[in-house]
Amino acid sequence: MAAEKAEPGYNVPLDLLYTKNHEWVRVEDGTIVVGITDFAQNQLGDITYVELPEEGEAFAKEKVFGTVDSLKTVAELFAPVGGEVLEVNSDLPNNAEHVNEDPYNKGWMVKLELEDDKQLEELLPAAEYLKMISKLAKKK
Repeated sequence: MAAEKAEPGYNVPLDLLYTKNHEWVRVEDGTIVVGITDFAQNQLGDITYVELPEEGEAFAKEKVFGTVDSLKTVAELFAPVGGEVLEVNSDLPNNAEHVNEDPYNKGWMVKLELEDDKQLEELLPAAEYLKMISKLAKKK
C-alpha cells in the first residue's frame, strides 16, 4: 500500500478516499471498508474503547455510526457514505489499541454496502486530504 507522509509525518495511503471528518474509505468489490485516519488517531491519543453499530443497521451519509473513546475525549464517527452495515470489526471493542497501532488494517471499523456510487465522488482523494491535514498540522 503506497502512502504519502504529511507534515509532520502522518500516513496517508494513496489508494484510499477520505472525509473532512478524518474517516477513510477503501472500496473492495462493491463493499466499503471504513476506519479513522492516522491523523485522527494521533489527534485522539490512546484509544481506549470503540463503539460500533450492529450488522444490518443502515446509516445515511454523514450520520453518526459510532464513537471512539480516548484518554483525551470521545469522538463521533460519521458515515462517509450511506449504506447498510454488512460487518463490524468485532475485535475492536476488546482491542481498541488496533486503531492507534494499525488504523488502515487491523483498525478498520465497519464494512458497508454502498447505496449510491456517486457518493464516492464527494470524498477526498489522498492528495487533497494530505493538503488538508498538512494545513491543520501547521496551525498547531
